[in-house]
Amino acid sequence: MARNLSGRLTYEDYVALPDDGPRYEIHDGELSVTPAPGTRHQDTSIRLASLLLGHVTARGLGKVYAAPIDVVLDPHTVVQPDIVFVDTGRRAIITARAIEGAPTLVVEILSASTVEIDRVRKRQLYARHGVPYYWIVDPEARAVEAYELQARGYILALQATGAAPVSPPPFEGLALVPDALWA
Repeated sequence: MARNLSGRLTYEDYVALPDDGPRYEIHDGELSVTPAPGTRHQDTSIRLASLLLGHVTARGLGKVYAAPIDVVLDPHTVVQPDIVFVDTGRRAIITARAIEGAPTLVVEILSASTVEIDRVRKRQLYARHGVPYYWIVDPEARAVEAYELQARGYILALQATGAAPVSPPPFEGLALVPDALWA
């Protein structure tokens, strides 16, 4: 893989990576490699993606995508969030190859190998690139954390556990029951 003159990896370097199992991303020009998610993670992901897809589709709110999907935040930052929502006002960022720009919502589901990346590095990347909403779903703690972007970064808008339905931003009227996410 040839690096550009700055030594930072680009989207072109990213697409040249092998399709060999690990999850590749580029964070500010640096390669990030994590193992493929486990079954617990995937159970949670499909349950949440299905709920969001039904809510968004029924109301004509935009598009929901589940990993793997490339989100190109800039030429040196390519991520593959677990779930992505793009509202109708941002549809122009959806191209044939990827989502090219800041989606409305990014959801990361924690795995043992991604806790620090998702809670620190990706949170900073998403904030810097103007992603308005960021959810962290923690299967171990059985919790959903919904963050909203403010001038100084993300603030916790909602933290939910248990059997009571919640409507995390940006979804008014969504009946998300955290306990229903865990297999």
